Amino acid sequence: MYKKNSISLAKYKEVESSDRPEEVEAPLENSLWTGEKPDLMLENIYARERGRRVELFGIELDELWSFVQKKKNKQWVWLALNPANKQIIGFYVGDRSAKSAQKLWDSIPSYWHENAGFFSDYWQAYKVIFDSKTHFAVGKDSGLTNHIERFNCTIRQRASRLVRKSLSFSKSLSNHIGAIRYFIYHYNLGKTLYL
Repeated sequence: MYKKNSISLAKYKEVESSDRPEEVEAPLENSLWTGEKPDLMLENIYARERGRRVELFGIELDELWSFVQKKKNKQWVWLALNPANKQIIGFYVGDRSAKSAQKLWDSIPSYWHENAGFFSDYWQAYKVIFDSKTHFAVGKDSGLTNHIERFNCTIRQRASRLVRKSLSFSKSLSNHIGAIRYFIYHYNLGKTLYL
């Protein structure tokens, strides 16, 4: 786990050692055994810091299935969400190819290209387009794509043409994109009012 050789951490532990209960050894299945007891305080600080860093500098990416006219005419809604303010910063409607992933990348403002990391699922198109230094493929259980998954539920509930089994559907691709764009603009405007 973590080495206890930091001078500042050692000083902090000396001061706080009288107030803290004895540490308990961690089970082997949860951590790599290094011969030392895990530092629970350091792990807690790291977890909180990592959460804030991901919230401020991590953009969540996902795609959402939809259709136009008939279910065989699949249209994927590609989304990029900033978890710091819960706003959609880029979207594209197309197929599920690398070309559509490139269009999503182009829709994201250039500021985020240089200053953020991108978290997505393991879909291959993300790996092709997004830089491997800033793109991280993560599972749903990691919690790093929670906000975008929640937004997918929200948009399915509020935009009737995205409900899977519904009589409301788009008859043309331009109307489909317009309805999604209108919802996203309205959603983002509502988020700015509460900041």
